[in-house]
Amino acid sequence: MNILLESNRFKKCFYQKTGTGFPIVLLHGFGANGQIFKYQIASLSKHYQVIVPDLPGSGLSALGTETMSMELLADYVHEIVLQERWEQFILLGHSMGGYATLAYAEKYEHYLLAYGLIHSSAYADDELKKENRRKSIRLIRNEGKETFLRAMIPNLYSPQSLADLPSEVAFHLTLALQLSSDSLVAYYEAMIQRPDRTSILRNNKLPVLFVIGKEDNAIPYQDILAQSTLPDISCIEMLENIGHTSMLECHERLDSIINNFCIYVLDSKIA
Repeated sequence: MNILLESNRFKKCFYQKTGTGFPIVLLHGFGANGQIFKYQIASLSKHYQVIVPDLPGSGLSALGTETMSMELLADYVHEIVLQERWEQFILLGHSMGGYATLAYAEKYEHYLLAYGLIHSSAYADDELKKENRRKSIRLIRNEGKETFLRAMIPNLYSPQSLADLPSEVAFHLTLALQLSSDSLVAYYEAMIQRPDRTSILRNNKLPVLFVIGKEDNAIPYQDILAQSTLPDISCIEMLENIGHTSMLECHERLDSIINNFCIYVLDSKIA
């Protein structure tokens, strides 16, 4: 069920709500919308209340007029939390959604029971990454989003996934092509500006899930492994032959990882 966020700040923004039980929020990344979690929604909603927002500028949600930032996305998630009247929840973010997850943990930690980074990083962009994003922005503006996205999306998959799962790659591209050029540019500019948030992991007392693709071309697995040593409680899952998109590349495995993490967190809460 798609629900309108009743917000003066985030107008015409929607989130999907499925299932009952302890609330879990899944945040999609760049070049997608909430539908990228189609398999996780179907699986996890059997046990939990699963909330999947379309981030502002993606899916059903309007981009808005505020300058895009990870802090803005964190505020957007928090307005959903307030509308749903939750005291605590588990937040899991993929890629850019993970950047927003860390921004949320920085601003609103006491609402979190745990959180997770799915193919995501606490590091800020280095200068090479920033310049590559600026080149992508110029490509989007000069040659159009389709040229950019048709090159980008396949790079988010391992060679094995590209060979075995062409329909999933095509589905992902379909989601990406629904985004406006303005949204794509706004997200890239926000990612360029985001700060290093390794201190959030280092000072964190909550359980943190790290899902890592061994063949991730977007975020080197060595970087995420290094960050996974920072929290007091880390749950680390390394996925062989998987790139940046385990939601589609190995969805049953990711479903199980998330479910086991939630069981661990909720059991720890009871204990």
